[in-house]
Amino acid sequence: MGAIGRQECNRVCGAVSAGRFPPYLNTGFSDLETSGHETVPWAFLNIPPKKVDNMNAISLLGRALVFVLVLVLCSATSSECRAQADTLRPVSDEIRFEACLPNQNDLGYPLPLAAHWNSGQLKGGFNPKYQMEMIKKGHFLLPWFQLPDPYSTPLDSDYYEGPIRWAAKEGLPISFLSTQWERYLTDASEYFSLPTDRNPNVVNWKGSIEKKVSPFGPIGPWEDLGRKWGSTQTLRKIQRLYPAPPLVLFISNNEHARLTWNDAEDSSRYLKEFDPGKDTDFKRKVVGDGWIERYRALQKGIVEGLDAKAWKQSSRFIGYDAFGPGAFGRSGGWIKYSLYIPGRFEPWPLAWDGGSAPYYVDWDVTADYTVQSPQIESMNWVFMLKEAKRLNPEFRFEISAWDGHEEGKHIDMGKYFADRGQVYDPKRYQGMVQFGMWLLRPRVVREFRLYNDTLTKSESYFLSIVNSVDRVHTNPILRKFWRKGQLVANPSGSHPYESAIPEEYKKAVRWFLLDANVNPKSFRYLSTEVPVFSLALVLGEAPEREWLVYTHSPLKKMDKVEISLPGYGPVQLDVTPAGCFYHVIEKDKSLGKLPE
Repeated sequence: MGAIGRQECNRVCGAVSAGRFPPYLNTGFSDLETSGHETVPWAFLNIPPKKVDNMNAISLLGRALVFVLVLVLCSATSSECRAQADTLRPVSDEIRFEACLPNQNDLGYPLPLAAHWNSGQLKGGFNPKYQMEMIKKGHFLLPWFQLPDPYSTPLDSDYYEGPIRWAAKEGLPISFLSTQWERYLTDASEYFSLPTDRNPNVVNWKGSIEKKVSPFGPIGPWEDLGRKWGSTQTLRKIQRLYPAPPLVLFISNNEHARLTWNDAEDSSRYLKEFDPGKDTDFKRKVVGDGWIERYRALQKGIVEGLDAKAWKQSSRFIGYDAFGPGAFGRSGGWIKYSLYIPGRFEPWPLAWDGGSAPYYVDWDVTADYTVQSPQIESMNWVFMLKEAKRLNPEFRFEISAWDGHEEGKHIDMGKYFADRGQVYDPKRYQGMVQFGMWLLRPRVVREFRLYNDTLTKSESYFLSIVNSVDRVHTNPILRKFWRKGQLVANPSGSHPYESAIPEEYKKAVRWFLLDANVNPKSFRYLSTEVPVFSLALVLGEAPEREWLVYTHSPLKKMDKVEISLPGYGPVQLDVTPAGCFYHVIEKDKSLGKLPE
């Protein structure tokens, strides 16, 4: 089999294993030359393209024969395909492969891609032209655009056209960012002024309509609004420019005001359907069930509004913070903000195709060098991610990263650090973000900045994420451990967030911080400083195991830190704010630092 045949074999095998079929197996032969896909199997089937037009009469049979032949070829060379399956591909191919790789596959975890919340609507931002240039330079980005808003003036066509055409040429997945789609159920008078029996917002016990959506209101407006989002003229034009992307992600900011379970009895609809005085589990369940139904209706409407069949099939919906609370167990009050019920830690994996969890240094003084930190809090997400995939096996998990810097705000984390004599630069940011990456192995690492931020102000921080993602793809050791490494729990300690833990999660493994001789003996207090954050992944079985150790020290470089590696013993490592990777091999007791 020649090079082209091997490449196509790998591509088709990967698609078939994921339950997808290449477009040329879903179309008549006469359509192949104009389907927009450059790679077709003629090169190894020895069928000249010029003869394709003569095959219309047997197109259905031909498709079946092509499919069977491809499977036979893949089977005959299965060992060759598998051997090549995880080699680094050309950048666009790599992006497409990893974005489309299902959670459940033989390779392991899909490799991460970098993205952003700033869509470059304003001059100097992270616009699509910038993104495409980054991909051309060899960076692994999942392209993002601003989703056309049915209630706002559309962006200039130049914002979309060139980048969309190039993305189509390269066969790239694409994504669209936006405000929370349901906000117009409240903000648009055509919905907010509806009579109470047709109004999607909260109708309180006095009969007044409140400015927040209800999990007990009519579903029709949700679908109707979704169709408006999916049928804008700009989005229709984009579909004509790129009719068959392999994947389209619609990403919502997901922060619109909603009725909480604590206030369920303020809703006249709730009181009409249920008796007052129900327990908290009951309220959390019916509220969560209501959101599942309504957010899926909203998404259904968006799909119905789309024109292109391929878009309808390849669209997935991601909600910011559509996951579980990192503050799980931090205080007894965490449950007030959760929709946990026994057997379901949150409803969101059933309401969305994925979630972008906030891995933030934030206004609540969540720093990167204390117990109250993204690194410690996100250890809760390890068991939650397993729960999410139990509820929705193809749940697309990503993290949103932020350094908390927002100039002029009451609590600006940049100022917070500076007031304490600390330097918070892109290297330190990288160290924190990489810890979350290797703890959770998200599909996307998406940086948050405000809509009016610019490359001049913050590109250096984004590049620290881009470089961290690139390393996973290009370094064979990192690539191997990301795919198949098992996260190492630290049995000598336990997570310090222990308040109001539900019975079913009391034995959940939540502690992955490795012991270090410079760290405190107790992590009881939120303000306790943690000089070194370290974690490990392991491959193989004793006595031939190997570990990848990641370690970073937010405040300063530290030499010869003794870190205890469970199952192996102590190792001495130099640690930096930007983070360091070490490869430990059990058989020969070797320890090597990976190049930066």
